[in-house]
Amino acid sequence: MGLGFLVKLQILRALQDSQEIYYPVLAAVGVPVNLVTIAILSRGKCGLSKCVTHYLVAMAATDLLVIIFDLILRQIPIVYREQFRFMRMVPLCNIHAVLLYAATDCSVWFTVTFTFDRFIAICSPKLRAKYCTDKTALVVLGTVTVVSCVKNISWYFLYTSRYWLSNSPWFCLVLIAVGRSLPWAIFEFLHYVLTPFIPFLLILLFNALTVRSILVASRARRRLQRHSNGESPPDPEMANRRKSMILLFVISGNFMVLWVVFMVCSILRRLDYLGFSVSLPNFVPEIGFMLQLLSCCTNTFIYAITQRKFRDELKNGVKYPITKMIVLIR
Repeated sequence: MGLGFLVKLQILRALQDSQEIYYPVLAAVGVPVNLVTIAILSRGKCGLSKCVTHYLVAMAATDLLVIIFDLILRQIPIVYREQFRFMRMVPLCNIHAVLLYAATDCSVWFTVTFTFDRFIAICSPKLRAKYCTDKTALVVLGTVTVVSCVKNISWYFLYTSRYWLSNSPWFCLVLIAVGRSLPWAIFEFLHYVLTPFIPFLLILLFNALTVRSILVASRARRRLQRHSNGESPPDPEMANRRKSMILLFVISGNFMVLWVVFMVCSILRRLDYLGFSVSLPNFVPEIGFMLQLLSCCTNTFIYAITQRKFRDELKNGVKYPITKMIVLIR
């Protein structure tokens, strides 16, 4: 047994031990912060348009569902499999899989649609008035939700209804004939290409085009300032673009950084089943799962850092029960 193998085994065991603390803490943080985000944004007092608010609320709601279906009902029972042995007798795993993958698809593709919406808002003033509306946002979000649910119904027939509770790629029992079949491998490979490989490419594309448009607009503005006499008045349009740009880049950048390991591991694992031999250390997929689930808990902190009015609403929400308690005590 080589030294490299022992090192990899020790890293894997250390990660699995850390998950016993990491996953429960992540769940204890993720559920309330997403509920708080939904409550604050739904009030409409954060200075954001209704269109943007719809996207951010939808993203928080799907992040909450991923925390419930993936973190609480899948990862934690796998880590504490001895305490959750009773789940092996609950014949709901294939239904659970459909809900989990549909919520994950929605979470990812809502990020893509938000990125596209901000791309249109920043780069195309003519199209912005028609596309960047609350009605369009609701139609887009509804369409993504329906397509995600329909797409993932296949898992109901590919998985069995029994939980596996094993630290493996599949958390439901899978028939060997199905799990090793070429159609299954192709289906799962396409699943991970659609989520999150293609979203990665689209987010990179929209962000690159957005940066290009901003640079062109900035150069044009500097040229105008050089030809004008005196100081130019503040440009509210550029200020709004700057705020949208910061929010867009931080959200999409956070998504890509925290999802990249999971995406690479998922695609390479399925390429291996398709006959393209690719090997990764066993601990790398575990890191991918941990980072991917962390992405469901970070947007609230992003809003708190980048949006002053969101911070104010958050502070007011924290102060309100304290103030009420003080009044009652007095």
